[in-house]
Amino acid sequence: MKLSDFDYHLPKELIAQSPIEPRDASRLMVLGKTLEHRCFSDILDYLENGDTLVLNDSRVIPAKLQGKKSTGGRVEALVVSKSGAGYECLIQGKNIHEGTMLHFGELKATVLEVKMDNSGARYLVEFNCNGNLNDILEKVGEAPLPPYIKQKLEDRERYQTVYARENGSIAAPTAGLHFTGELLYRIKKKGVNVACVTLHVSPGTFTPVKAENIEEHIMEPEYVSVSQENADIINRTEGKLIAAGTTSAKAIESSCVDGRIAAKEELSRLFIYPPYRFRSRIDALITNFHLPKSTLLMLVSAFAGRERLLTAYSEAILNSYRFYSFGDAMLVFR
Repeated sequence: MKLSDFDYHLPKELIAQSPIEPRDASRLMVLGKTLEHRCFSDILDYLENGDTLVLNDSRVIPAKLQGKKSTGGRVEALVVSKSGAGYECLIQGKNIHEGTMLHFGELKATVLEVKMDNSGARYLVEFNCNGNLNDILEKVGEAPLPPYIKQKLEDRERYQTVYARENGSIAAPTAGLHFTGELLYRIKKKGVNVACVTLHVSPGTFTPVKAENIEEHIMEPEYVSVSQENADIINRTEGKLIAAGTTSAKAIESSCVDGRIAAKEELSRLFIYPPYRFRSRIDALITNFHLPKSTLLMLVSAFAGRERLLTAYSEAILNSYRFYSFGDAMLVFR
């Protein structure tokens, strides 16, 4: 398929700039045999005893650093992953090269290597920290909000799901942002099983697709982990299997062997786009409204059907739904 097949026009005023309160007060478009407009807390009406809800328990690390070069020029770094002798980073700034010294308050760093790939420059950086870098990022880092969010986020926890446990993502699994602890309690009380998987969101999730033939796009690997306990919960599902978010769906698919979920820990390069045939038996997908031409829109299109999904997006725009990370949600039945 062509990249242009996944394009649509969104008025800028529909890009949500801040999270809604409470979390489950966001709107919910239900795309089944018919199209319904509901509130996210109404999702209880679509869940039944014996269903299984799969959540991605990855936690966003405060991986964004604001600082300066030793020469005074401003830089912004996003710490992506541990890599050999240093950390792989995305850096915005001028004249960044091997040997460039960076200052992020008391945290200092040296650029060891500059690597180029299809998505642009990646920098191998050595930090001068004593102790665990993640602990230091908790003190000096910021939530790595997407560039289309212009407002400052006062409460960093609003870019985390209430069930986030495993540190590792550089962007939130946003479909999960709508759940509250109380709503999850009511879901479990209704007899719905809850399973957790882990997929750490990497730049691969939001790296722009540049190839017009989308089959030529190469997904960056993302860490996926499914425990035996949670694989068993999913495999024992008697009712519907509902994936909360594209990341949960990708983790399920990456761990599916002969129709069953296997305990697994791996780096997944799975790229889901139409006409992908799902190996697992996911019956419904909870998801936000995604950017045009994005890999996330392609995944949901593979699940829902491209024309059906884009028609629903047009309806959402007509009804002034809020889009993207802090926006409203969809419940899509296959």
